[in-house]
Amino acid sequence: MHVGVLTGGGDCPGLNAVIRAVVRKGVQEYGWSFTGFRDGWRGAVEGDTVPLDVRAVRGILPRGGTVLGSSRTDPFGVPDGARRIGERLAERRTDALIAIGGRGTLAIAARLHAEHGVPCVGVPKTIDNDLSATDWTFGFDTAVGIATQAIDRLHTTADSHRRVLVVEVMGRHTGWIALHAGLAGGANVILVPEQRFDLDQVCAWVASRFEATYAPILVVAEGAGPRDGAVVEGSVGVWLAAAIERRTGKEARTTVLGHVQRGGSPSAFDRWLATRFGLHAVDAVRDGAHGTMVALRGTEVVRVPLAAATARLKTVDPALYAEAGVFFG
Repeated sequence: MHVGVLTGGGDCPGLNAVIRAVVRKGVQEYGWSFTGFRDGWRGAVEGDTVPLDVRAVRGILPRGGTVLGSSRTDPFGVPDGARRIGERLAERRTDALIAIGGRGTLAIAARLHAEHGVPCVGVPKTIDNDLSATDWTFGFDTAVGIATQAIDRLHTTADSHRRVLVVEVMGRHTGWIALHAGLAGGANVILVPEQRFDLDQVCAWVASRFEATYAPILVVAEGAGPRDGAVVEGSVGVWLAAAIERRTGKEARTTVLGHVQRGGSPSAFDRWLATRFGLHAVDAVRDGAHGTMVALRGTEVVRVPLAAATARLKTVDPALYAEAGVFFG
């Protein structure tokens, strides 16, 4: 059997661990051969490939990013993109395609399978942890760890200067990173896209914190916004710090973590999860379970339909967010 592999969407710690596990198991247990498509769906459309064997994946487990490269190319936005993918796979006598990515990459895989019969198996990757069909996605634990370390370091400088420090983390549509890192880092306010915030209440929490002789740390997801509908241009973290300074008279500064959350070596948990996903993706290909995605449920890796995996965004439950409220202010 000959299998194609691609990584699409934003880069993420753990991608190389999946590639390594797929190739190692496929070659060593089943005698398969593998081709990597460069830069996600772009490589699949254009036939830009690289051979993958055991030697090619040696030493990549702890490396961040992806040795195959990535992009946000959508073959359905390219003239005859889906047809061209079918032709590229046929030319290489590819029996199945393992697509590693987030909601966008996997939604494309689901559509290619449903509408064009492309034999796809999906592996869920995103630092946002927003795929509803799996308890965890790899990359999330690493991003939370990086954000938590940053918050830990900022506590001391906040106290030293008696400043408000706003930490903006990734999360355009969901606040999983903000919630987990904020709780782990001892933030005094956590703001997420799922819950519009009241600026007056935020300022009251800030004032309360100073009354207790501590300088507050606020963690805000990039997609969070005010309840009154005020227009936020640019960084919400920068906007929030300026608004707090105007209203409270307290000096406020912003740290935008940005892409640093996606870089560097994956955590031990993400290496473990990514490796297990890769091993189970190979078994799904072996069983002809095309149109499915591997997912973590508890400690068990299961298969779910790709269409179901990408149908709904997994957002922060209001009750879960409410638990953190005891630490606000």
